[in-house]
Amino acid sequence: MAESSGRKLVVEVCNAKNLMPKDGQGTASAYAIVDFDGQRRRTKTKFRDLNPAWDEKMEFVVHDKETMAAEILEINLYNDKKIGKRSNFLGKVKMAGSSFSKSESDAIVYYPLEKRSVFSQIKGEICVKVYYIDEDPPEAAAVEEKPAENAKEEEKKEEKVEEPEKKKEEDEKPKEEAKEEEKPKEETKAVEVQAPATPAPAPPAEVANPAIAHTEKPKQIKENAEIEKRPDLGVNELELRSLGNDRSRSAYDLVDRMPFLYVRVVKAKKAKPESGPSISAKLVIGTHSIKTKSQSDNKDWDQVFAFDKEGLNSTSLEVSVWAEEKKENDESTESCLGTVSFDLQEVPKRVPPDSPLAPQWYTLESETSPGNDVMLAVWFGTQADEAFQEAWQSDSGGLIPETRAKVYLSPKLWYLRLTVIQTQDLQLGLGAEPKARTPEFYVKGQLGAQVFKTCRTSVGSVSSSSANPTWNEDLVFVAAEPFEPFLVITVEDVTNGNSVGHAKIHVPSIERRTDDRTDPKSRWFNLVGDETRPYTGRIHVRVCLEGGYHVLDEAAHVTSDVRAAAKQLSKPPIGLLEVGIRGATNLLPVKTKDGTRGTTDAYVVAKYGPKWVRTRTILDRFNPRWNEQYTWDVYDPCTVLTIGVFDNGRYKHEKDVRIGKIRVRLSTLDTNRAYMNSYSLSVLLPSGAKKMGEIEIAVRFSCPSWLSLIQAYTCPMLPRMHYIRPMGPGQQDILRHTAMRIVTARLSRSEPPLGQEVVQFLLDSDTHVWSMRRSKANWFRVVGCLTRAASFARWLDGIRTWLHPPTTVIVHLVLLAIVFCPHLILPTIFMYAFLIIMLRFRYRLRVPLNMNPRLSYVEAVSVDELDEEFDGFPTTRSSEQIRIRYDRLRALAGRAQILLGDVAAQGERLEALFNWRDPRATGIFVVFCLLASLMFYAVPFKAFVLGFGFYYLRHPRFRDDMPSVPVNVFKRLPSLSDQIM
Repeated sequence: MAESSGRKLVVEVCNAKNLMPKDGQGTASAYAIVDFDGQRRRTKTKFRDLNPAWDEKMEFVVHDKETMAAEILEINLYNDKKIGKRSNFLGKVKMAGSSFSKSESDAIVYYPLEKRSVFSQIKGEICVKVYYIDEDPPEAAAVEEKPAENAKEEEKKEEKVEEPEKKKEEDEKPKEEAKEEEKPKEETKAVEVQAPATPAPAPPAEVANPAIAHTEKPKQIKENAEIEKRPDLGVNELELRSLGNDRSRSAYDLVDRMPFLYVRVVKAKKAKPESGPSISAKLVIGTHSIKTKSQSDNKDWDQVFAFDKEGLNSTSLEVSVWAEEKKENDESTESCLGTVSFDLQEVPKRVPPDSPLAPQWYTLESETSPGNDVMLAVWFGTQADEAFQEAWQSDSGGLIPETRAKVYLSPKLWYLRLTVIQTQDLQLGLGAEPKARTPEFYVKGQLGAQVFKTCRTSVGSVSSSSANPTWNEDLVFVAAEPFEPFLVITVEDVTNGNSVGHAKIHVPSIERRTDDRTDPKSRWFNLVGDETRPYTGRIHVRVCLEGGYHVLDEAAHVTSDVRAAAKQLSKPPIGLLEVGIRGATNLLPVKTKDGTRGTTDAYVVAKYGPKWVRTRTILDRFNPRWNEQYTWDVYDPCTVLTIGVFDNGRYKHEKDVRIGKIRVRLSTLDTNRAYMNSYSLSVLLPSGAKKMGEIEIAVRFSCPSWLSLIQAYTCPMLPRMHYIRPMGPGQQDILRHTAMRIVTARLSRSEPPLGQEVVQFLLDSDTHVWSMRRSKANWFRVVGCLTRAASFARWLDGIRTWLHPPTTVIVHLVLLAIVFCPHLILPTIFMYAFLIIMLRFRYRLRVPLNMNPRLSYVEAVSVDELDEEFDGFPTTRSSEQIRIRYDRLRALAGRAQILLGDVAAQGERLEALFNWRDPRATGIFVVFCLLASLMFYAVPFKAFVLGFGFYYLRHPRFRDDMPSVPVNVFKRLPSLSDQIM
């Protein structure tokens, strides 16, 4: 059968730049091989050109639209070995199917060439245009319904045409190629079209007839052809693709299987059909009782109920059907149409991938109205059952939207760059009596709630009503899909505080770019004033959406995604992250229930990349068990998974309460190994740190290709645009917090909403706020980094003072070895480093680290300092508290000020030594330099090192207690401290 519509992938190999010379003569003869879904194409060879331009367009058949996003497009560049007999690999590029563009205008991208191995010598980049086209259904059907006989005739004709060409090419091959080294697999497959015909079936990429190429073939044949005809595609990549396509095979293997009793109530049938009363079904298991929605006779319920087996307190299930009738006084009466009972010990069990249990008709037992039936199905299953997500769940409050498991996606963020060039014909609107003045203008850009302004510029003394100021200044905004409708540009006059005019730019139609090779086109926009001034001038701007940047929307130290905004620049994933949220233990009560006892309605939110997952809420339990498992694609191993636990208050129209948070850095995990650990949950409150319980998490980072993982460490952390056109730290910080606010607002408008307090807690949006606790923690982190250097300095001082004479003698011997065998210095250092690090391997941490309260300095902080940390902007505390905190901050800043002054003074003294600020000190140094040059000319360097070493390690009896002469001279040098007012 022909499909309703087809799809083809168009790959245009445009050009390459700055390729690595490979022919031994400073050039390369490059050609490209393009592989996609078992199909292969080859470009022509561009001889002796390091910047070749092919401009060749190739078409590939997309056999399955649904799995196109998981396919990999691979482009390999080679040097033609007929021209040069050296290494022929020039680089490769891999693109995931999810990055293919539907529009040809947005498809062109420059990709840096990647290495095939760690030791490959590769450089340069390739320009490729990749997009797909959906063919019309009639055309596709016409192609597929072509008679088989005509296809066979065309195959024969093509074979007749191809055979003479192949024989001719074989005769022209030089005999020297037989002596050359065997070509790699990629090149062998690239010239497979030119080889003699073999019994093996050729892949569709090598069939020139488009009718044959578009014929549908079974999926199994396609997979076999992919494995047989693409030996360059590693087994690891095939495994990774299978991980991405079929994740259900490993679903719920990191968590425990939770048994649930499933009851699917479909519909009821009366013995005497009559219209009027609505009917409903009631399910009773011990103390558990739940009713379906009321429906009329001709409608189905089709509802699924899931009861936690551990919470059942009965061994029988009773299903009854009730009819509801309304009387004239709006009072309703219910009558039972019958009951059917089930013994839970005889209920069958079902485990996916078993087919769903078919509902059956059961006769209702009733003395008053016999002959009624109900259609339902009862079975025992687990949380892996397909019906679980949409079922009424007993442990999460039923069908409450705020308590059910959900997956959220952060909005796709772009940087919008507005370059304000100049304005012309500004109508200043001075009135009837123009007055000579010097107007100052600035341009204000507004996108949603974001407002940025250019600097002020004046246009000189103007007595007329027009001016042409120039800026050439960039304003960068954060734009989220779906975009705000308009970017508003306003020209403001500073002298009178009035707006000269404004212009609107339609944001969805703004040009998008992925690099800085081509500037977007500049445009003129008319400025519009009020109703009486329809034209107040015009403004010249350049605006574009920057797709080459990654928009940071979380704290830099816990980032979980570093991909560029443009999907054309995204690379295929290197692995798979699987997280099993098992449960929590010993949670503390967060709120009160019925005003008498404490309770906790806990749920978990996990965030990695743009994907947020939220588990169902387990109501009124201090030891909840979720046992939910989720997966993420991993594009960079040096990223962080963030998991937070909250108490659900939104289903009661209250805010959610923080219980705790943990972070797992993927680079600290061993690949293909499951970690199952319990982590302590602590939360920082104004009264201090409080332990709220423990959470049990299972994590597994699967990465089939070890080589891809190592190559990820050698690549830049951020996309290319961050390095060739970087933004300043201050601008990055402003844009980061803007992106955080956008993500928070978008997720809080979801249904059900992910609360603002939840998103901000996981994104660490308050890291920029002043905190005495964080300042102390960072200070002691710096001290901790310098501790080893201080320990080495103390050890060296003990050596030079002969605290342990045998060690000092050994150091003398080492000094002799260094002086007489200097070529062994570096090998010895690196060998010692290798041995020491290898010995520490057995003592490495086997469990991922969690939040460290001691490192966070939460145990030695006062209540007032914590209250200051939780105080918002503007402050709500009393003036006396603010005065005390300000005095404390002044004292701390005073010590920091003295420290900075001392550091600056040391550098100024060294600079004064060369600037003759103290003529006598500089004169002494000049004489010393002259004598030192003569001495080093006459004395061998080895002798100097040996003499200096023995002098430095001399015995204390030959050492003076007073400071040395160089120290005395240096401390007497002047600094600029005496010039500070």
